[in-house]
Amino acid sequence: MSPYRDAPAGGAAPQVLICSGLDPSGGAGFLADARVVHELGGRPVGVITALTVQNTRGMRSCHELDADVVGAQLNTLLTDIEVRAAKLGILGSSDVLRELGEQLALTSAPVVWDPIMAPTQGEVTFGHELFKIALGILGPHLTLITPNSEELGQLIGTEVRSLAEAVEGAKVFAQLAQVAVLVKGGHLGTDQSVDVLCHAGGVEYFKGPRLEREDVHGTGCALSSAIATYLAHGQPMVEACRAAKQFVAERISQAVTPGRGAPAAM
Repeated sequence: MSPYRDAPAGGAAPQVLICSGLDPSGGAGFLADARVVHELGGRPVGVITALTVQNTRGMRSCHELDADVVGAQLNTLLTDIEVRAAKLGILGSSDVLRELGEQLALTSAPVVWDPIMAPTQGEVTFGHELFKIALGILGPHLTLITPNSEELGQLIGTEVRSLAEAVEGAKVFAQLAQVAVLVKGGHLGTDQSVDVLCHAGGVEYFKGPRLEREDVHGTGCALSSAIATYLAHGQPMVEACRAAKQFVAERISQAVTPGRGAPAAM
């Protein structure tokens, strides 16, 4: 049980910036991110970066927002309040990510990015070329990237099918991008769920039992939002990742079924 979940309503909850897409079903994206931050004792603030046509059966399409409006929202927000951490999700377009890169210069808070190139439900249009542009723009602000194994494979240009390949791939990408990398192990096919963190201090393994429900939607969003919230509370990165993995495992075991498709973590 998180020590932050019972934070008093009037306490000084750290503010966590969320920049992610809107999933109308609430299983992932901005709505799910905000619930995670709130449950872990943070106060969510932020902007929506893209609109999706999506339900519990998957994402059908993703639509861009006016980048100037997104930038103005962020500028107005970040020149007024202090955020203690930020979580980025789907970025929507190159124009939106350029606005993010410019406005994130207004804060020195740690930034966690869940790239969402290969979601477990549905398709997205955020491909490899746009990711390379994003990395160049957002790189100076990023603290941690949280790809799953399929996304890591797209990033390094080779398939990642085992834990050993995930470790080597994380090392390669961490060196290339000069940012910590947490590879989510849900797709690695081992008898355990093993996430791999490659950071300046070395390589860490976060192990847990593989849960029966592997089709739960929104686990990547929940994990990255939880890490950002733990960082906002002042936890070191390794401890934040470890606590977030435990939190997501608890949510998977208590998944809800809001529609006719995949169950949701939040």
